[in-house]
Amino acid sequence: MRAHRWLFALALTLVLAGGGRDALDRWIAATPLPAMLTSTGAEVLDRNGQTLRIYTVADGRWRLEPGRVDAAFTDMLIAYEDRRYLSHSGVDLRAFARAALQAVRSGGIVSGGSTLTMQVARLMEDGSTGQWAGKLRQVRLALALERRLTKYQILKIYLTRAPYGGNIEGIRAATLSWFGKEPARLTPAEAALLVALPQSPEARRPDRHRAAARAARDRVLDRMTQQGVLSAEAASAAKLDPVPTARRPFPALAPHLADRAIADAPATLRHDLTIDAGLQAQLETLAARAVRGLPGAVSVAIVLADHRSGDILASVGSAGFDNGARQGFVDMTQALRSPGSTLKPVIYAMAFDRGLAHPQTLIDDSPVRFGDYAPQNFDGHFRGEVTVADALRQSLNIPVVRLMDEIGPAHLMDVMRRAGMDAQLPGDHAGLAIALGGVGVTLTDMVQLYAALPRGGDAIPLRWRQGGGAPVPTRILSASAAWQVGDILSGLAPPQNAPSRALAYKTGTSYGHRDAWALGYDGAHVAGVWIGRPDGTPVPGAFGGDLAAPILFEAFQRLKPQPDPLPAPPPETLIVSTAELPQPLRRFTGRNAIFAKDPSAPELIFPPDGARFASAVPGLPVKVRGGTPPYTWMANGQPLLTGVRVPQANIMGLGAGFSQISVIDALGRSARVNIRLD
Repeated sequence: MRAHRWLFALALTLVLAGGGRDALDRWIAATPLPAMLTSTGAEVLDRNGQTLRIYTVADGRWRLEPGRVDAAFTDMLIAYEDRRYLSHSGVDLRAFARAALQAVRSGGIVSGGSTLTMQVARLMEDGSTGQWAGKLRQVRLALALERRLTKYQILKIYLTRAPYGGNIEGIRAATLSWFGKEPARLTPAEAALLVALPQSPEARRPDRHRAAARAARDRVLDRMTQQGVLSAEAASAAKLDPVPTARRPFPALAPHLADRAIADAPATLRHDLTIDAGLQAQLETLAARAVRGLPGAVSVAIVLADHRSGDILASVGSAGFDNGARQGFVDMTQALRSPGSTLKPVIYAMAFDRGLAHPQTLIDDSPVRFGDYAPQNFDGHFRGEVTVADALRQSLNIPVVRLMDEIGPAHLMDVMRRAGMDAQLPGDHAGLAIALGGVGVTLTDMVQLYAALPRGGDAIPLRWRQGGGAPVPTRILSASAAWQVGDILSGLAPPQNAPSRALAYKTGTSYGHRDAWALGYDGAHVAGVWIGRPDGTPVPGAFGGDLAAPILFEAFQRLKPQPDPLPAPPPETLIVSTAELPQPLRRFTGRNAIFAKDPSAPELIFPPDGARFASAVPGLPVKVRGGTPPYTWMANGQPLLTGVRVPQANIMGLGAGFSQISVIDALGRSARVNIRLD
């Protein structure tokens, strides 16, 4: 009978245990889980994976994906916070019993029995730690998490959400903020401080409570020595390391381009750009230094790219990313501005391609009018006949407008379009003024256009995002024309203290001194610099050669110690003097030259055509301007005076009525007028 009672009691115990277990399982299974996904800030990385810029999450907290974390830190974390983390099911009963016993004895919580999983549960619910109701809720959620997630996944949540003071959450944000480094490699002192901070993140903030932070760090080091994680010597050495005294700023390079990346793909957390972080930092420093001494509202923009691949290596949108007088928040690499004279090399290359001119062709730099448009040189002077090469080097306006008139402005717009530019005209019609900057372009587009010159006339789209395959080139100029322009531009005198023939470059200044430009390239890279006011108002005295060119050369010097050599001339390139050119290329005449008046031909300036005189005049005074003496004077087809070497004479013996007076110079050129003697 007694045996039956024991059997019954045992059976009842098993039933109750089984029922309790099933009830516990149902209780855990019914646990409402908070959102499992943790939002993290977007990151913008350079071509080598180095951080350019980091963004906070929606509530303003710095929270990032942990990435690769030093194994020594995770070992130290588990040893200090939860020694049996890898073996328990979310709750460490031994630690919990110890904490409960201490609480009963003291009448309050003395030590925590929380596991890392329970801490993750608290972080996910943003709950309290000290109340029994909170503990019970964390226990339930911890048990549920252990059934849904792996140990690695739970630990990753901790490494993403653990608080490290202020608005810093997660191990990676903490290492960047407190140590200025990634969490992949940490010293024992750094790891110990990061283990201690989440327990009391505000009371132990190193920037506000340095002594408390050091004491908490040293306690972790002592515990690691007791548990055999660190040797006594390593712990003692770690205690000598200083505690950080201030938060470090998060990386904020290429802010304009980073903002564009976020705006283009707001749901993407990682943006890999073609930018080189080291070069970007140097050029941002260069831009900030370049505006010192300039009026307060003047800004600067720089774009530098590898024209072989099309990768933009640096893009500086302003002298400083702020909302001050310089309006640094405006990305001037994307703003439409007048390019001044920087389109001239492309116009000359188009003329070479069309057989209109050669670098040694003579072209006239003298007053000219095209309807209502009368271009002037920047200095108001005229040089007469010059070679095309000299006209480009001196950036003369009249010769390039003559060529533009022959080529047609619409063809220049087409070349710019095929080069991938989004050029904007002030009106619907492209006029001759486009040759001197009468079109809106961006700095990035101009760098893209210039990249075609060292590439032998092949234009490729510049890119700032990684991936997408190799860009497809578009032919916009012949290889020989592109080389000839580069050869001319490489002969320009460089800025003071800059090496000669290091770059092929061109400067430009827009109307009213609103924009100062410099664009140039060597055998591997191309760059552009713009200086001006973002609001488009003039900058008196600003010239591209004075302001922008030195920055261009310095940008290349920051990139590499020596420039890459420019390409060799293509085999078909004609390299001869003016006298050796074919007759049609020796002097640019234009398609209407046959109808144009020779400006050096003789011109009768007295008597005026249609004049009437009294027949009693003993002799008719005549006067010629221009031409080549000696002159021959004729009346009604009959020579009256020959071999005259002075520009004036008297004609005798004219009869009453109408007469035609003619003069012929030594080259056979003539002029005539009709008069009447009463």
